[in-house]
Amino acid sequence: MPQQPSRTQSTQGITRREVLATGSLAALAMIAPTSYAWAQGGGDKLNLGLIGVGGRGGANMGGVRSENIIALCDINPEPLNAALGRFPDAEPYTDWRELLENDALDGVVVSTADHHHALASVAAMRKGLHVYSEKPLGHTVYEARVMQDTYNARRGDIATQMGTQIHANGNYRRVVEMVQAGAIGPVKEAHVWCSRSINPVNPVVLPEQPIPDGFDWNAWLGPAPDRPYHTDYWRGGNLNWNRRWDFGNGVLGDMGSHLIDLPYWALALDRPTSVHSVGPDPDEHACPPWQEVTWEHPERGEGPHQRACKVVWYHGPEGMQRRSEYLQPMVGDDTNINQWGIGVAFVGETGQVLTADYGKYVLSPSAEFADYQRPEQTIPDSLGHYNEWLHACKGGEESLCNFDYSGKLIEHNLLGNAAHRANAGKLAWDAERFAFPNNPDADQYLTKTYRDGWELQTDAAQN
Repeated sequence: MPQQPSRTQSTQGITRREVLATGSLAALAMIAPTSYAWAQGGGDKLNLGLIGVGGRGGANMGGVRSENIIALCDINPEPLNAALGRFPDAEPYTDWRELLENDALDGVVVSTADHHHALASVAAMRKGLHVYSEKPLGHTVYEARVMQDTYNARRGDIATQMGTQIHANGNYRRVVEMVQAGAIGPVKEAHVWCSRSINPVNPVVLPEQPIPDGFDWNAWLGPAPDRPYHTDYWRGGNLNWNRRWDFGNGVLGDMGSHLIDLPYWALALDRPTSVHSVGPDPDEHACPPWQEVTWEHPERGEGPHQRACKVVWYHGPEGMQRRSEYLQPMVGDDTNINQWGIGVAFVGETGQVLTADYGKYVLSPSAEFADYQRPEQTIPDSLGHYNEWLHACKGGEESLCNFDYSGKLIEHNLLGNAAHRANAGKLAWDAERFAFPNNPDADQYLTKTYRDGWELQTDAAQN
C-alpha cells in the first residue's frame, strides 16, 4: 500500500475568534475538532463536511444547507471565511485530508477542481462516508473506474451522487420516456454538442507570484505536477485550470457530464467497444479547442433504445460546423440546429430526429408527429437533485446519479480525451481488461502520475 500522506500536528493556543478576526486560516485548519454541540438534538440531520466552498462549492452548500454543516475546507481564505460566517460552529480546514480525520462526519460534498474529485471521494468512501461529488467524477479514465469499484464495494452502506443537476430536470425525463417507448423507432445514433471552446494555454508554466496569506497552494496542487503559485492557474476566464490536462478535462469533461448524460440514460448505455476522436493536433498540456468524438456501443437488449448504436460528441466552432452539416439535412425546416448552442439529437432507423436541451425538445419531421401522444409518465418526478442524495443517505432509495451509473458515464466520456491525446485513430476498448487492445501505447492516457504524497488510495492497494 502506498505511504500515507503525513499529517500536520495540531496547533495549540489559537482560538477561532482570533483566526476569524485576522483572516489567517492556515493555523486553525490544523486544530483538531473538540466538541460537536450541533450534533445534539439534530434529529435525523447529517453531519456534513464541505470540501471546496467557493464557486460550485457555494452552490452545493446551498443545496445541503438543511443538514448540520460541521466542517469546511477551502484552500482560499476568502470563501472559507465567508462560509465560516454562515456556519460559525464548523471546523475549518485547508487540506481535505485533514477534514476526513473528523470522526463526527456522516458525509462530504466535494466541490474542488477536477484533479481532486476522485482522490477526496475515494478516501471518504473508504472511511464509510456518504459522498456527493462535482462532475466529472475522475480526472482520468482510471479514476472513474476506481470511483465505481470503491462505491460498489460499499453499495447499500453509503449513498453517492454526482453533480449532474440536469438529471433531475423534468424535460430530460420526458425525453427518456419517449425514446424508450419507441417514439422514433429503434435508435441508431445520438449526437451531442456544446458550442463552448477552449482558449490556448501559453505559457505552460506561469511566472511565480507571491502566495497570498492563508492560501494553501500545496493543497490546491495536490496530485498535480509542482508549479510556482500564479493566480491564473486557479482563477481566470474560461476556467483556466480546466484548459490544462494537469488539472482539468476541457469541454468534454465538463459539459459532456451534463449533456451525454441524456443519451447514456435514455439508451441504457454501458461500456463502449470503440472510441475515435477527431480534432486539432493534440497538445501535451492543453485541452482541445474543438473535438468530434465517436463511441460505438453494442446491442444491450431488445428495446428500441437498446440496439447497437453510436454516440457522437462535438464542441468548439469546428465541431459545431460538423454537427450542422450532418444533422441539419435530417431536421429540415423543423428547427435551425445552429440556434441550439447545446443539445442532443436521437436518430431513429426511420430517419426521425428528436432534439432536446435543458428545457425543450422537438420531434422531427413535425408533420409525422402532428397527432403524437406522449407516453404516460413512468419516471417519477425528482425529489430534487440534492434531496435525492440526502434521502438516500438517510436510508431512502438509491440516488439516480450514484457513482456506479455516473462513474460509467465519466469513464465513457474521458475515453474520448484519451483517444484525442493518443492521436491514433479509432481505438478498440476492452473494458474488462481496461486497455486499448489495438494500440497499447494509448493505454498511457488512461491514467497519470501523481505527485508524492497525493497518490490515489484504492481498495486493491489495501489488499
